[in-house]
Amino acid sequence: MNHEAKRVCFLCESVLSIGGVQRVLAVIATALSRHHHVTILTLHDDEGDDHSLYGLDATEVEIKCFHPTPPSAFSSRWHRLLSGLYRKVLPHNALTSRFYARSSFPASLRRQYVKVLNEGDYDAIVGVHAGLSVKLATLRHRLHAPCVTGWMHNSYQALFEGERPYLGGLASHFRFQMMRLDGWVVLCHADAATYKSRLGLTPTVIHNPPTLVPGTPSLHTSKTFLCIGRMTPLHKGFDILLQAFARFAPLHPEWNLLIVGEGPEKADHLTFIKTKHLEGRVRMAPFTSHIQPYYSQATCYVLASRWEGMPLVLAEAMSHHLPIISSDIPVAREILQSDFALFFTSENPEELAQRMEEVACMALKTLDRMGDRSAEAAERFSIQTLLGRWEELLFRQSELSDSK
Repeated sequence: MNHEAKRVCFLCESVLSIGGVQRVLAVIATALSRHHHVTILTLHDDEGDDHSLYGLDATEVEIKCFHPTPPSAFSSRWHRLLSGLYRKVLPHNALTSRFYARSSFPASLRRQYVKVLNEGDYDAIVGVHAGLSVKLATLRHRLHAPCVTGWMHNSYQALFEGERPYLGGLASHFRFQMMRLDGWVVLCHADAATYKSRLGLTPTVIHNPPTLVPGTPSLHTSKTFLCIGRMTPLHKGFDILLQAFARFAPLHPEWNLLIVGEGPEKADHLTFIKTKHLEGRVRMAPFTSHIQPYYSQATCYVLASRWEGMPLVLAEAMSHHLPIISSDIPVAREILQSDFALFFTSENPEELAQRMEEVACMALKTLDRMGDRSAEAAERFSIQTLLGRWEELLFRQSELSDSK
């Protein structure tokens, strides 16, 4: 779909810090900037950070920092008290949602957001993550841009369910606010179906593209399982992976596990490795932006996550011809196919150990065939395939306005 150049703004918490959301934002922004004027408006002080981290220094993408002046201490306390009424006392309906939208987003802040977003004279504004998307929904009637959208990077489960949901108790508020937007994006069809059945909302599904150029395809000879991600509680499942490997390791002394990443759970994982005497079998490496060699040197990728929006690592592993072992979370079932992936019941280390056993017993010819199928399936997520979906979403409203 061809368009004349438009002005696009991505409103985000940060773009030049380490994280999957930042990586995919940089990829989408870079692709759009080849034909449009793209600004990333970040609430974090990114101006002094390394602009080469995701290659944005070599693009036409403009990075602006927005530091709204916080409300006074008295105003903050008053608004927290009012917000507490919604969470604990008031019924959750359209009227009280509008009340909570204002109590949780004070007027002084709303004015500053409206001013900076309208001054940009944008054709499309995208809120990155649920929190900023809801803020944009609250402001929608005051924003001049023809299209204002949201972009979810967490699953429905992560936002509203589980032990530590990001927006616990706010599903009804989310529903009423998101109806104000011109559109919004989720990362998989399974999540879209959940929003439809539970909240009556119909988002647009756009998968995330790989965020790196693939390196050398795996030869499947290293006898190494690979897992990459941030070590945060109740998310990526590194604890599940380590428990599984502890069961698997005594039966296959030639196989090793490589974990790439950092995070608050790392110390606990290192303690577990030492307790199980796996120091020579499990290696932990820090995250790097040049991560392709880890994929190239692995035999099989393992995703042990309890939930995901859409894990970038799957498309990246697939593009390196890696067979996959994955928890049976909905997005993995949607993306992966049985001819190159094995599944285990989420949070079940015994089953994961069994799947690792199956891979360890496979002939090299079988692993090669699975790797080839994995790489073929990865082509569905190329940026060329997905860019048209983004342009259709962002510029449809703008073109309708122009035609009037």
